[in-house]
Amino acid sequence: DVQLQASGGGLVQAGGSLRLSCAASGFSFEDYDIGWFRQAPGKGPEWVSSSNADGGSTIYTDPVKGRFTISRDNGKNTLYLQMNSLKSEDTAVYYCTRQSNWGSRGQGTQVTVSS
Repeated sequence: DVQLQASGGGLVQAGGSLRLSCAASGFSFEDYDIGWFRQAPGKGPEWVSSSNADGGSTIYTDPVKGRFTISRDNGKNTLYLQMNSLKSEDTAVYYCTRQSNWGSRGQGTQVTVSS
């Protein structure tokens, strides 16, 4: 079974930082683009960022450009999201997905930014 388990969320003040991790299993991690989505309370899912299979190409949604950095360690089957200069509007549950497919998400991690 494909499993994608996000962790590293928490409560942080505006302007602070968090680093999310996503542990993948059940497929050849190094062969797939992997991404992050988030879902704020009462809202639909929002794509945040994606990395190609070798990590050499990354893309971001405009609201997080310059603040978030996606990276991956294919030797550890793990995806990361470094989040700096956090804002209250970043509050959401964050999920990692395979090939930007919302349906592939696993367990998310809650990020709460207090203003």
